[in-house]
Amino acid sequence: MAGSSHLKRQLAWWRLAIPVIGGGISRMPPWVAIQRNPSSGAGRQSQAILDLIRALRVRGLQPQLFSRREALDEAVADPARRTSLVALVAAGGDGTLSDLLRRHPTLPVCPFPLGTENLVAKWLGISRSGSQAAEVIARGQRMNVTWATVHARPFLIMASIGLDAGIVQEVHARRRGGHVRHWNYLAPTLRALVNYQPPTLRVHVDGAESPVTGNLVVVANLSAYALQLPVVPTATGTDGQLHARVFRIPRRRDFLRVMWAVVRGHHDELESVTILTGQQFRIESDQPVAIQADGDPAGLTPAEIILASTTVTLLRGSA
Repeated sequence: MAGSSHLKRQLAWWRLAIPVIGGGISRMPPWVAIQRNPSSGAGRQSQAILDLIRALRVRGLQPQLFSRREALDEAVADPARRTSLVALVAAGGDGTLSDLLRRHPTLPVCPFPLGTENLVAKWLGISRSGSQAAEVIARGQRMNVTWATVHARPFLIMASIGLDAGIVQEVHARRRGGHVRHWNYLAPTLRALVNYQPPTLRVHVDGAESPVTGNLVVVANLSAYALQLPVVPTATGTDGQLHARVFRIPRRRDFLRVMWAVVRGHHDELESVTILTGQQFRIESDQPVAIQADGDPAGLTPAEIILASTTVTLLRGSA
């Protein structure tokens, strides 16, 4: 909490520099709204935000930092301010980014990676550098990415069903506030492997009656995955298709062999891996099986995973 107070003190000077008239802003210069994850306010993360603010000002952009979601929502809803808004910044992890995109799907958003994985920021080529992120915002190179949904809940990156989703559900069930760190996954992963009992999953693509069967399913909108593993390297978020991998992993030793192939990027060559593309995936199983989407628990099977018709706008680094 000391780091958060330090951040607030250092930011006080630029807040006073914004002229306010009648509840609005007079002659508002081009500005950037930064949504800060409340737990991203200490130590190196605090310094990264300050670096971003300085770099934006150098480029002639007025930054405004928000910890409260409602305050940002109110600010960007003001017509006088919205016309000069350059971009929103999600200063946190993938969860902060997804939340901001759901609330403001028509505005350009730049992720500023302060979370554990930061999958979308890595995919877009944006690092934890205030100077680089400010340059990305100033340059304004945009790309439109389609949402997907599972149980009608939007997600941006991917959804999976099976062992890894069970691990995610256990980690979140044991969470006691704060960031989820990589080490939080260690014990649940070991338990899942020791007690490995693979479910039988049936995958119907675009209404096909004949399913593809497997024990682990990953349906991706973007080619991003934890630890930068190339699980579904063909997913682009822009081609009007969801891309899936169905893994047949009946035994624990098979799981380790397949995961080693994933690490090496050779799993698509295995007979035990089926490559699928489509816009709608129905996942069924005899018993309820855990689902995760973008690293968060997303319910149980049966489930429909659908490519939505709506898009969001992201800012990207240099190609």
